Formats: sequence, structure tokens, C-alpha cells
Amino acid sequence: MSKINLVVAGDYEGKELMKAGNNVSILIGGSILNPTTVPLDKNTVESYSVVEENYRKSAKSAVGRGLVGGFFLGPAGLLAGLSAKNKGAHTLQINFKDGKKSLVLVDDKLNFTLIKALF
Repeated sequence: MSKINLVVAGDYEGKELMKAGNNVSILIGGSILNPTTVPLDKNTVESYSVVEENYRKSAKSAVGRGLVGGFFLGPAGLLAGLSAKNKGAHTLQINFKDGKKSLVLVDDKLNFTLIKALF
């Protein structure tokens, strides 16, 4: 899977998305102490739509939990450990009020925060 929490096409392509508290922004430049950002909120975003949602099992997590579960709890623990969490990736189209458009790929946490910010 490609890198996540990133603008993958359109305006701001290649720029990372960052979360600060309940806010999500596109990091477009500046320094770590003084970043230049484009906020993604009701003041800047005209509309957004879900283009695609993908869910996959985390193999690394499944193997790790399976080994630990098998060690401590035997076969039942091995099976329980192999039932890893689903990890989601969401592709969203964002239409800005200034006419710009971006296609972003975000994880579950950032997606939830972004939807709350745009509600």
C-alpha cells in the first residue's frame, strides 16, 4: 500500500496531512516550529466525497499477536491472536472554496477527525 495521510493528486499533490487536536491541515511548507498549512475545515472546504474505502488485515500485527497468544494460551490463543484488527484507508475528494481540488488518502483516525471537522 502507498503512503497514507497524503495528498495523492490535484492541488497540493505530495503534501502530507497533519492532525493537531481536532484539526486537520495540509502541510505545505515552513519549519517544524512554524509550519505553513492549509486547514481542512468548514471555512476552507466547500465539499468532500468518499471515493474509495479499503480495509485490510495487518499481517505484522496478526503474526505478533498470534505468537504471543500461542505462547501464553496455546492453540486458542494462537487463533485469537491471528484475528488482527482491520486497518482502513479512505480516498477522499476535497473541493476547496477557492476552487482548488485535492484527492487525499487517509487512515481511519485521520478520516474520523476530518469528517468531524467538516460536519
